[in-house]
Amino acid sequence: MSQRVLITGGASGIGLAFARGFAGRGDRIALCDADAAAVARVRGAHPDFIAETVDVTDPPQMDAFLARIEAAWGGIDVVCANAGTGGPAGRIEDLDYAAWTACVGVNLFGAFLTCRWAERLMRAQGSGLILITTSTSGFHAVPHRSPYVAAKWGLVGLMKTLAMELGPSGVRVNAIAPGAVEGERMERVVEMEARAAGCTPDEIRAQYADGTSLRSWVTSDNVADMALFLASPAAKRVTGQILAVDGHTERMV
Repeated sequence: MSQRVLITGGASGIGLAFARGFAGRGDRIALCDADAAAVARVRGAHPDFIAETVDVTDPPQMDAFLARIEAAWGGIDVVCANAGTGGPAGRIEDLDYAAWTACVGVNLFGAFLTCRWAERLMRAQGSGLILITTSTSGFHAVPHRSPYVAAKWGLVGLMKTLAMELGPSGVRVNAIAPGAVEGERMERVVEMEARAAGCTPDEIRAQYADGTSLRSWVTSDNVADMALFLASPAAKRVTGQILAVDGHTERMV
């Protein structure tokens, strides 16, 4: 049966893999992203998607976007609160406050605005799934990445709380925790972390792989496979969980 799926940060990387995965099984897709060029590419490749440029930290923009989805569909079955940013890297005394709040804003406050809307609709219809994209950084400490780590830990707390609040209404809430995911975004993170740690990008890449039991990175499609499982009948009793897709992280960079 076709589901109505909303994805924030859905025009590239993991979010776009989510969109393609759900669309591949016949679901209806709505997505937003702050990158206007990426949204335009999605519209060209997938004219059947609802795709809009939205800043997830801006309440009026989010309210307007979500209202359009509600008017078009009447309800929602799956919400992927996926929008995120890597934020700055460095010792905490060297970090700019505005850069810190911007990182936490996209990762955590954007998820709040998304989940607040989803909660209202899903509670009323007595069903639904909220998927929050956290990170293996959401349960490990990572030197030089304090704003990102703080936000991702916060998302785990948000997920656990919502699972408790919404479970009696038949709504499930889970978090997916990717490890090092191949792609442009992670390459930018590697470059940033290499500068902060005083080493080469190749050394950082090797450390990420060597820190996992499978000694490898993962792909966006690997993460999307977990989302599809959680949105399937096979996962109907899975809620309040952090599902890592990371090759089993043994140690962080």
